[in-house]
Amino acid sequence: MLRMAAVAANFDRDLEADFARVAALIAEARQAGVQLLALPEGALGGYLLSLDGTAEPPPAFDVDGPEIQRLAGLAGDLVVVAGYAEAVGGLIYNSAVCVTGDGVLGRHRKVHQPLREDEHYAAGDRFEAFDTPVGRLGLMICYDKAFPEAARALALDGAEIIVCVSAWPGARTNPDPDLSKDRWKRRFDLFDRARALENQVVWLSANQSGTFGSLRFVASAKVVDPGGEVLADTGVAAGMAIAELDVADALRLARRSMGHLRDRRPETYGVVV
Repeated sequence: MLRMAAVAANFDRDLEADFARVAALIAEARQAGVQLLALPEGALGGYLLSLDGTAEPPPAFDVDGPEIQRLAGLAGDLVVVAGYAEAVGGLIYNSAVCVTGDGVLGRHRKVHQPLREDEHYAAGDRFEAFDTPVGRLGLMICYDKAFPEAARALALDGAEIIVCVSAWPGARTNPDPDLSKDRWKRRFDLFDRARALENQVVWLSANQSGTFGSLRFVASAKVVDPGGEVLADTGVAAGMAIAELDVADALRLARRSMGHLRDRRPETYGVVV
């Protein structure tokens, strides 16, 4: 059995406060027996203040630098995924990293960039799964989940669990005062369930909560099983969605009769492949 958790929380430019929040969340998860913990996009240094191309990007770090080493030290015996801005060769990527106390296990650079996010970040160019002490994982970031090819690529690469970290806001135009009824919140939830179901994988969805600059985040961190059923959900508030699942058995049962990966017919898909 694997006990896993996805977090909805608010992170900003105060890096020391961010690390204090991360440490508290890891301690809470450890106390609850969690083995895999997903933190939001921009957990180290926050996200953008707006998506109109005018915002200053967050501080950027080297994946081999002291900030990620500090995150790994906090993770200890847990597998922890967190978003950050990655500095590489004069470029900044919107990235996610997976760590334990032993160091970096895997990472991902956001491929799909909404609105004017490309004014601030370079784009990643691949989706690759990797092995961890809790199983084979795939990572993606926020808008990546809107593209079924992204999750499918990870599933075909053997990912049993896909972790999607986000800074997903509510609607920018005609927002609903009740965030639980916001149309962008509905899309966020729909993508989470659809990507889990169509690939028959376990899905962890972490997200920012509260507000930052002009953005109001929908929170809604959740754990989804391979049948698209939500096992735990924070709703539109900050919190930690925790669920326990025998991942291997859940995948076996989901794929036993209708195996979506097994029953593919790539030769019929034309330009998609």
